[in-house]
Amino acid sequence: MRSTLRTRRAPLHRRTTARIASAVVAGALAFTVAACGGDDSDDGEKGNKGTDDDTASSLQLPELDGENVSVAAVWGGAERKVFLKVLDEFEKRTGASVSFVPAQDPIISFLESKVAGGQPPDVAMLPQVGAIEQAVANKWAKPVGAEAQKQLDKNYSKGWQELGAVDGKQYGVYFKAANKSLVWYNTAVFDNAGVKVPKTWDDFVETAQTVYDSGVPPVSVAGADAWTLTDWFENIYLSQAGPEKYDQLAQHKIKWTDPSVKEALTTLGEVFGAKGFVAGGAKGALQTEFPVSVKQTFTGGDQPKAGMVFEGDMVSLSISETKAEVGTDAKVFAFPAVGDESPAVVGGDAAVALKDSKGAQALLTFLGSPDAAKIWAEAGGFISPNKNLDMSAYPNDVQRNIAKNLIAAGDDIRFDMSDQAPQSFGGTPGKGEWKALQDFLQNPKDVAGTQKVLETAAAKAYKD
Repeated sequence: MRSTLRTRRAPLHRRTTARIASAVVAGALAFTVAACGGDDSDDGEKGNKGTDDDTASSLQLPELDGENVSVAAVWGGAERKVFLKVLDEFEKRTGASVSFVPAQDPIISFLESKVAGGQPPDVAMLPQVGAIEQAVANKWAKPVGAEAQKQLDKNYSKGWQELGAVDGKQYGVYFKAANKSLVWYNTAVFDNAGVKVPKTWDDFVETAQTVYDSGVPPVSVAGADAWTLTDWFENIYLSQAGPEKYDQLAQHKIKWTDPSVKEALTTLGEVFGAKGFVAGGAKGALQTEFPVSVKQTFTGGDQPKAGMVFEGDMVSLSISETKAEVGTDAKVFAFPAVGDESPAVVGGDAAVALKDSKGAQALLTFLGSPDAAKIWAEAGGFISPNKNLDMSAYPNDVQRNIAKNLIAAGDDIRFDMSDQAPQSFGGTPGKGEWKALQDFLQNPKDVAGTQKVLETAAAKAYKD
């Protein structure tokens, strides 16, 4: 797999102030929450061919009767089910036949095999900024067409558009965003332990100890999905080291052997290395995938396998597959402030055309519209960067407030650090940052060794 070129976009989206960062999360916490999950009876608004909805849509899509459109994505489980609803609506409106192509991480490696075999999908949902850059560098990605660009100009801030652009040319349409600075907790566990929501890191560690003393492992960690480990590190690093250092490390302008990285890993080790804090221990965590990490926190009554699970707004979708209800059994708080402010790290998935086809461009146009975003928003576990999506589409106040404040942040957003990196470093199972942090989970005392491994892998990936 070829490494991504060092073709960096303008840094507008990286200039988030701590004030904006904390506001995104603070808004998410001003909630009185309804139960998670949406009404599945409304699959979308009327388009060219019409749906069962009585509301007309202004979005115009071409007639694609008889045309096949394939879409590759790594989404599985509940996320895949909801995305298929989005694709079903596209079929209704255009007459196209859409097929979902299950992909594996890293998606760039998956796509490389498809391209080499002469069967690339029409569209790929790319979960990393670095993956978009690599698709462009490999000459796979096709620029966004005029109609899709109209949707972007109308519905997206400049910052979100720039995330999907390389060297000033638009390639990606960000369909799904994520606030990755949230901790979800089992209310029965907190009640039994007699603890309150922590606001600082010291409070968080103290709360974890009290929950452990009450008989429940405090934290569920999805170590098998190492992207969650990068999110742990990034939240601590952003809050502790600050936005400027965060941007420097994201661009590898400072090394991973920097003292600021040492401090962040040491802080993370206060949880990963504490006796009994991680459900199943390091060995168990490394066998736990993300959906399981959520479900084991909210099943088992007042004796679940863990009291808290860290991750973004998408957690609510996995909660909806349990008997727990958001707002009663499951609640959420901002990732605790390690420094002066709570962090706010966002991520996202962008649709990129890999074929010069009418169907591919039509799908990008649809995914850039509020109509497509509305379908997944109603189902839950989804935040859209589309500023014209009606906030009433979100099924509960948690997601509604997260979305409102994400949109209010405009161009000032801080994107997931590992997703900005070359995929060989920040997005490949068993390699780079993912592997280094999995090893760190097993041995949190080896901070210096972890730093050296991270720097060696980063230097190779960034070609320093």
